Amino acid sequence: MAPVPKECDYLVIGGGSGGLASARRASSKHGAKVIAVEHQRLGGTCVNVGCVPKKVTWNAASIAETIKEAKAYGFSVKETAPFDWPGFVKKRAAYVERLNGIYAKNLDKDKVELLRGRARFLNKHEVQVTMNDGSEVNVKAKKVLIAVGGYPTLPPIPGAKEHAITSDGFFELTQQPKKIAVVGAGYIGVEMAGMLHALGSEVHFFIRHDTFLRTFDPLIQEKVTEEYIRQGMHLHKRSSITKIEDAGNGQKKITVDLNGKEETMEVDTVLFAIGRKPEVDSLGIDKIGLEVDDKSHIKVDKYQNTNVENIYALGDACNAGFELTPVAIAAGRKLAGRLFGGLNDAHLVYENIPSVVFAHPEVGSIGLTEPQAREKYGDTIKIYQTSFTAMYYSMMEQEDKGPTAYKIICEGPNERIVGLHILGLGSGEILQGFGVAIKMGATKQDFDNCVAIHPVSAEELVTMT
Repeated sequence: MAPVPKECDYLVIGGGSGGLASARRASSKHGAKVIAVEHQRLGGTCVNVGCVPKKVTWNAASIAETIKEAKAYGFSVKETAPFDWPGFVKKRAAYVERLNGIYAKNLDKDKVELLRGRARFLNKHEVQVTMNDGSEVNVKAKKVLIAVGGYPTLPPIPGAKEHAITSDGFFELTQQPKKIAVVGAGYIGVEMAGMLHALGSEVHFFIRHDTFLRTFDPLIQEKVTEEYIRQGMHLHKRSSITKIEDAGNGQKKITVDLNGKEETMEVDTVLFAIGRKPEVDSLGIDKIGLEVDDKSHIKVDKYQNTNVENIYALGDACNAGFELTPVAIAAGRKLAGRLFGGLNDAHLVYENIPSVVFAHPEVGSIGLTEPQAREKYGDTIKIYQTSFTAMYYSMMEQEDKGPTAYKIICEGPNERIVGLHILGLGSGEILQGFGVAIKMGATKQDFDNCVAIHPVSAEELVTMT
């Protein structure tokens, strides 16, 4: 006789930040009986192989830059040993493990039952969970949320699976690469290339076009690309790796197409950051007729509804278009309020969402790029733009000074701000505050009416003419 299935109001498949935020909100604030399913460490990509360990590594890279720049301010900093990568990695892993424990405690506190295993749909109200110990548990749920996240991909080239790593593998490196090939012009590739270069690795960065961060405003693309070249990174434009072979002694021989010309190079590590896919293959979504797009993302509307009644999706698994942890958390909490809190119109507005790239220097962006604004509003847009040298660099030689550049994109006679793109020291912290203003519909006059704080870089945003 088959065991009696567990029953709940809300089944959340995926233990990442978005899914758990929705599960906890539904249980603690709205009284729903909630079960969550996760086969790996709690916290998802962000906590384990994404934002959190990335930012810790970026902090280390920033300190390395500060040590180099200290001389200009009169300090004599002598490094008695190279950067302790193994010690740093061990300490970073311990921090992540503590966060895993905090996530588990929060689920207990909010009375969310956790099943450690993988879920597969039997029908739209029931899943079978294959537990990590091999046993099986069936769960019946009135409503099901799919929040399984995604995973990084490798290209279909010879040797990639055997000899290359993805961003996940970056956080498993126990030794710092001496010479590394990084492929991928998106923010993950840009961040990892920048961190490794700042920490002293010889970085060869391969991109298919002339600039990277190509979904960002042209100002950002051009300035960051120029800055990486100025810093001495080996940037290979219009290039791609076509084959990877074992060269012995821990080295990898890569064959590279450099703008139509084939060359070879030896490196000790090859890192691909070329994209991610949703982790939906093992869910059995075909059994319930769930619709996906051409990239296997689950199709949702603005309420996170799928085409199947009482099945919802959010985060990297769906096609909402913003693969950012705070977006998944916000969408998950809104969904819990709508499903169980009587907030019938609650949904996340996927507009004017601020984002930051932890490059060197930092990049912040919210709203439309200039090409997007021109396409949407035509001749009604007005651009305010400035580039300058932050005071921090005033004590340094010209060749050591980093860039700062800001762009404000306005629309209509009232000059409503529809895009803001900034690059330079502290951009992440600056954008959080200005993001609130833009979300509230700020105009250029609102910015002008704010008295500047002097001397800081951000004052340029309220004094720009």
